[in-house]
Amino acid sequence: MAVDVLLGLQWGDEGKGKIVDYLAPNYDIVARFQGGPNAGHTLVINGQKTVLHTIPSGIFHTNIANVIGNGVVVDPFTLMKEIETLNEIGVDPLSNLYIANKAHLILPTHKMLDAASEAAKGKEKIGSTLKGIGPTYMDKTGRNGLRVGDVHLPNFKEKYEILKQKHLRLLSLYDFEFDLTNFEADWWKGIEVLKKIKPINVVYFINKAIQAGKKVLAEGAQGSMLDNDFGTYPFVTSSNTICAAACTGLGIAPSAIGEVIGITKAYCTRVGAGPFPTELDNDTGEHIRKAGKEFGATTGRPRRCGWIDIPALRYTIFINGVTQLVVTKADVLDDLENIQACNTYQIDGVETDEYPFDATQVHLHANYKTLKGWKGIDGESDYEALPKELTTYIQFLEKELKTPVSLISTGPGREELINRNLAIA
Repeated sequence: MAVDVLLGLQWGDEGKGKIVDYLAPNYDIVARFQGGPNAGHTLVINGQKTVLHTIPSGIFHTNIANVIGNGVVVDPFTLMKEIETLNEIGVDPLSNLYIANKAHLILPTHKMLDAASEAAKGKEKIGSTLKGIGPTYMDKTGRNGLRVGDVHLPNFKEKYEILKQKHLRLLSLYDFEFDLTNFEADWWKGIEVLKKIKPINVVYFINKAIQAGKKVLAEGAQGSMLDNDFGTYPFVTSSNTICAAACTGLGIAPSAIGEVIGITKAYCTRVGAGPFPTELDNDTGEHIRKAGKEFGATTGRPRRCGWIDIPALRYTIFINGVTQLVVTKADVLDDLENIQACNTYQIDGVETDEYPFDATQVHLHANYKTLKGWKGIDGESDYEALPKELTTYIQFLEKELKTPVSLISTGPGREELINRNLAIA
């Protein structure tokens, strides 16, 4: 069997959690392959809203193995709180949750370094979530990091102290006050909970499952336009968020990948700083923000809102090898008289459909195509019953992006989806 990959094609917040939860019954394993607790995958099940930061979004299905891959960076305290929240609503994640021994740990001092670095940037802040993710990936590539498997070693506390002291020396270079006392106490509590999660050598776990004919869904975090190599650098995350990262984050070969399911909102959002060609800094943008409840699931920050960006989507479809699309939050655009879609850019007076090398360094103007808006689709589950204006919009996207739209989300609930023959490996 192949591994299907599901990921976001914009700047994150596309609705990945809901789609993974919907697809999970078709798979034996759901595996997160990158990112950290900066992710906020929101699921609404029977009216109950749950936000997952580290645990894969298949956790509500008790017969499915949920894997935290080696490409993920893990904050033990955040993971502990997430487990407690799930326990409160009657879900026992420890029964079907596995964690890669090679996943790296976020230390309390990583968070301090993150905050100190961001504060030092002043007006040049990149909009970090301050979860310590960047410094953790830096230690990973610098070969200094601590990994999940280390917590079971007799000298783990010694290894922790060595890395902590290195961080304290770095922090002394900043004009930044902090107190580690409470952070460390909570972190060590989290370590004890982490020890209860089943540790695995993820390479053998996933590949043996594939050989046994089991189906695997690889779940991405953030979005493709936040990829450290291909996103809007430097306003990006610290990991690779694209399809290729499923290979390095789970230890699978490229040949193991089957379907690549890319998710886009019917419009576009972004949290934090960075270029956003189609941003609507006006009443329409505010209307979309309120109608879509566009506030960060992890940070609570209001999201910047704008029209859909076709050139950016073509770009991320190329990078990921997307085979089918999911369009979410079509219901949010209900009642708008007209819908705009950016189909080209004007960059320094030249029209192009290619995303620029550095969108922060050029004068970029979005050119739009206007389509008629729609009304009354909230919760609709029959494609044939959708307003003609919305089906025209979907057909427009398929033509422009040369990729079929297989799923359309018409509301926040897990059942508020229209399945147009979604293919799985």
